[in-house]
Amino acid sequence: MKFASIDIGSNAIRLLLTKVFENGSGPVFKKDSLVRMPIRLGKDVFTTKKVSKEKIDNLVNTMIAFKYLIDAYKPIDYMACATSAMREAENGSEIVKLIKKKSGIEVEIIDGKREAEIIYENHIAERLNPKENYLYIDVGGGSTELTLISNTEIINSQSFDIGTVRILEDKVTKKHWQEMQRWLEQNTSSYKSISGIGSGGNINKMFKMALKGGDDPLTYKNIKNICKELKTYTYEQRITKLGLRPDRADVIIPAAKIYISVMKWAGIKKLYVPQIGLSDGIIHVLYEEQKRKKLII
Repeated sequence: MKFASIDIGSNAIRLLLTKVFENGSGPVFKKDSLVRMPIRLGKDVFTTKKVSKEKIDNLVNTMIAFKYLIDAYKPIDYMACATSAMREAENGSEIVKLIKKKSGIEVEIIDGKREAEIIYENHIAERLNPKENYLYIDVGGGSTELTLISNTEIINSQSFDIGTVRILEDKVTKKHWQEMQRWLEQNTSSYKSISGIGSGGNINKMFKMALKGGDDPLTYKNIKNICKELKTYTYEQRITKLGLRPDRADVIIPAAKIYISVMKWAGIKKLYVPQIGLSDGIIHVLYEEQKRKKLII
């Protein structure tokens, strides 16, 4: 079975094409292709509350191109979700209508709670120790989704307006950080130990920079050291010497700051990085819907 997902984020727009194979031990998800466009909608929205005409044109053209790729791939189903920047954009609903008109793609603007639920559809906690407690940390351009998991069940989740692009635009206040700290301390203090699960492009890159492999987790110290090293390079040097993409080279330090803060406040010493995110979660949602349809038939 083939599925496609589109994640319209605050920093980049992603199209994921995935095949799902079924066997006796459960479904196996294999990525065929991931196409990423660094449009950075959040740069407009977090300062002016609207997406500019130039970025609207870029977004619409990207969605038209994605529709051609989806039509060529011929998936059973696909879904497009927009997150933090589009949630806040005063012209978000107009853009959704324009995308539908020009590309035929229906975009759902999802709230933070729904975003956390879709990310959790990856069922990553079930692949780890069911006796442990986990905090799923998804850091995006416009927001950070935190999901507390115990015995593979969601205990609580919360979305915070703390994201990498939002930090770069100087739109994250001391109050925002205090709200996150308060939530973490209130929700994690009763657990003896908590492990982290990190998702998003920035933590994936840090994982590679730490030369980690397989299921080895990043430690709090790893991330602090990576952040310290990154700060010794200029933006241009992060691109030319470290090989970071231009739209990754500036947001990776704010991302590290978010992870360091969350891990400190929640008492997390190790962070697993399964290298999955919202687009993968959407694929899982589509697969589960397809399974339900088969059962009904």
